[in-house]
Amino acid sequence: MDFFQFISEQWLLVSLLVVLIYAFAFTERAKAGKPTGVHEVTRMLNQQQAVIVDVRDKDEFAGGHIVDAINIPHGQLKERLAELNKHKDKTLIVADKIGQHAGAAGRLLRGEGFEVRRLEGGMTEWTSQQLPLVK
Repeated sequence: MDFFQFISEQWLLVSLLVVLIYAFAFTERAKAGKPTGVHEVTRMLNQQQAVIVDVRDKDEFAGGHIVDAINIPHGQLKERLAELNKHKDKTLIVADKIGQHAGAAGRLLRGEGFEVRRLEGGMTEWTSQQLPLVK
């Protein structure tokens, strides 16, 4: 009961807190790269404007991945950044299983000067759209 009383008495502070949390979440999401749908990713890949960086582990990657994707598990990304330097002229699209690691990977890559986007919905969305996979 005290919680609701506090909210009713301090509605201005509570509203400000909610706005600040939203602003923080929005800016953090933007730092990780723009979420990009599967159709836009397909267009970018077909026009050779982008490279897929698949941050899933080796076994998941072997189970099926996007053609020409580069597999660097999210835990090894920092140590293996040099492998991506030859792709600085293209947009890197970070793909993972459902989006749980793409944000952190995107922030790291953007911090290193890469143009980054995230595959919206991850490989789960790619598979549900019945797009091709290489095994």
